[in-house]
Amino acid sequence: MVSKIMENVSLVLERIRRAAERAARDPAGVRLVAVTKTRTVEEIEAVLAAGIRDLGENRVQELRSKAPFLQDRQPTWHLIGTLQTNKVKQALEWAELIHSLDRSALLSELVKQAERRGRPVDALVQVNVSGEASKHGLPPGDLEPFLRQVAQQRWVRVRGLMTMAPLSDNPEDARPHFRRLRQLRDQMQALGIEGVSLEHLSMGMSGDYEVAVEEGATLVRVGTAIFGPRD
Repeated sequence: MVSKIMENVSLVLERIRRAAERAARDPAGVRLVAVTKTRTVEEIEAVLAAGIRDLGENRVQELRSKAPFLQDRQPTWHLIGTLQTNKVKQALEWAELIHSLDRSALLSELVKQAERRGRPVDALVQVNVSGEASKHGLPPGDLEPFLRQVAQQRWVRVRGLMTMAPLSDNPEDARPHFRRLRQLRDQMQALGIEGVSLEHLSMGMSGDYEVAVEEGATLVRVGTAIFGPRD
């Protein structure tokens, strides 16, 4: 199991490298976030042994159950799933980057908990580029006013944007959604909103991460391609 996971990590990193080169990008500008949802501590240790430092969890409960066992390895934990306001305090015990900031109520709770801890929170704003009712995230038209709202808070720092493409067997179907997020990022950067930094684009999963890299992703969230299918 360990050797297979390490082999898969190498394969994914190689595909990221090729995708970056096709887009005339530096592969070093893309970070692989290994999605550890439902995975055991042993499986996660294999990823760390392969040199990956970024780990992504969907649920706060799972994050809290695994992180203490991996503390010595000093990974960077990303909270990539929907975050409920009543779980913010627990999430911030471990998560260094929240990928799913998408509403004022969550912003208020992040500010409150960050101030209590005396440490600002880094977050990505989730945008529902596809417009699917099943997806979380801000409509693109709400992004600018929301960023201006966040900019007024000293305890939450926006580091970029995140989106999820519609499920499809064809990776190319995701391309217009990833391209749209990059265009939105560029538009928002051009506004020069003080206190808002948008260096990261979190987009792309196991089925479409190469397309995401070609379209400008700096963080790709990959689980199945590393660990194999979930039980």
